This record gives sequence, structure tokens and C-alpha cells, in this order.
Amino acid sequence: MSYVISTDSGANLPMDIISENNLIVVPLLYSYKGEDHFTVDLREFDGNAYYDMIKTTDVTTSTVNIQQFIDAWEPVLQEGKDILHISMSSGISSTFQTSHMAMEILGEEYPDRTIYTIDTYAASLGEGLSVLDAIKYRNDGISITDAADKIEKRRSAMRQVFTVDDLMFLKKGGRLSGAAALIGSLLSIKPVLIGNEIGQIILKSKERGRKTALKELLNEYREMVADPVNDLVCIAHAASPKDTQWLVDEIKKIHPEQKVLTEIYEPVTGCHVGTGTVALFFWKKV
Repeated sequence: MSYVISTDSGANLPMDIISENNLIVVPLLYSYKGEDHFTVDLREFDGNAYYDMIKTTDVTTSTVNIQQFIDAWEPVLQEGKDILHISMSSGISSTFQTSHMAMEILGEEYPDRTIYTIDTYAASLGEGLSVLDAIKYRNDGISITDAADKIEKRRSAMRQVFTVDDLMFLKKGGRLSGAAALIGSLLSIKPVLIGNEIGQIILKSKERGRKTALKELLNEYREMVADPVNDLVCIAHAASPKDTQWLVDEIKKIHPEQKVLTEIYEPVTGCHVGTGTVALFFWKKV
């Protein structure tokens, strides 16, 4: 089964997973104070400083360009290997469309090779969970075609639920569907949002206070988790380690056997959800 798994840095995966599985990670660009930055290795990312900085400093982001994909993928194709690319949601980024264009260009140059690009309809560790599925399928000897089919069939079962401290980050970046209907800054209202089945961010509920919003994330897990014994649950946070640990502890009270991966939000997705965000990702019942 000679294929390489590719993703973008929005998948938010820790470096040990990237290295151990020889993943291609194409970096997303973010810029502030006149300088461009890329982050793949989160060990080199000072999340606390970054999420403090973005409260007062504008950060802009850019999609991966076609040449980045070509440069990352062409050496693999020249080695006679195929590529399975797992992408951030097209509902919040044009990265998937760009990867698809790169696939078409390289497909003409390397007609004997196979490239799949998959829109996960997810971001951060929701996207990352599909990458982890791809790794498992490859390790199990599943062909690239069957692996792509399995990932596409399962993606609608991804539950992405999160709470933010300030909706202005999502509004400013145009990542929020129906933003005009939301009031998040008055009376300590904390919104709970979800990524829907086509990867758009929409409002689920408005909760009075932070702890109530976190409890709603926990309720989502309690009511909807599909397989706590075998499936991984992931939590991404934007400099909110205490709330993240609270959520981990409460999940373990419900299902002590549940494996939980926590990671700080990578800077590109993180600057759009904003400082203080806590997001829960898991496979739901269907």
C-alpha cells in the first residue's frame, strides 16, 4: 500500500504524530506586524503569548497556494507513490479548492499515479481525526481508494462543538454563518457553536456564563458520542488549559476508558475563533 498521507497545518496535530507517520503537512500562512509566519511544529509555537497578542493585534491569514501543494507532492509522485490528502473544510477556507486544482495539474503530469483530495468539512482536530483515520486505514493495509471512500462516508459523523469568549474574531474573519443574529457580548452570554455537515460554523445555543457553556459541550459528548472505548476524543483550546482540563476530567467521569487528545489551537484557525476558545471534537452516533 504505497501511498503518502498529506494534510494542511489546520489539522492541528502534534509533531510526534506527524513524524511517526511521515505525514506531509502543507503550512497555512498567517501574518501580523508586517511579517509572514508558518507553524507546523506546535512545540515551537508560544500559544500563550500569541493568544494574548491577538487581543490587540490584527492577524491575517492566507490559503495554501497551488505551488505549495505541487512542491510538497511532486517528489512523492516522482518516487512512484500515491497521495491521499485530507483538507480543512471548504466551508471556512479555500484550501480544499486549491488542493483540488493542484491534484488536477499533477494528475495530468503523472497519469500513472493516484491523488485523492478530501474535504473533511472540519477544522482543527476535527480535521485531524480524519487524518488519524487515514493513518489507521493505511496501517491496516487498506487501499488508497477504499481509504478515501471510508473517510468521505464517515465525515458526516464528525461532531464539532465549541464555545468562544468573543464572537468578534469569527465575525471579523467571515467564518460565522448568520453572524447578524448573534448577540454574545451582553449579559455574560457565551455562545455554543457547531460545525455543520458542510463545514460551516453556526450557532447552537446561547448560554449564561462560561461554565454553563462548557457544560453544554460536555452534554453534547454525553448524548452523542458513538464509541468511547475505541474512538479518540480531541480538545483544542486557545490558551484555556484550566477549562480544557475540567472538560477532560468530566469526560473521564462519564467514560473512564475514553482516550482524549488535547492540543493548543494552531495559530491560523486559532486567530479566527479567538482567545479563550475551547473546542470538542468526536465521532457521533449516526
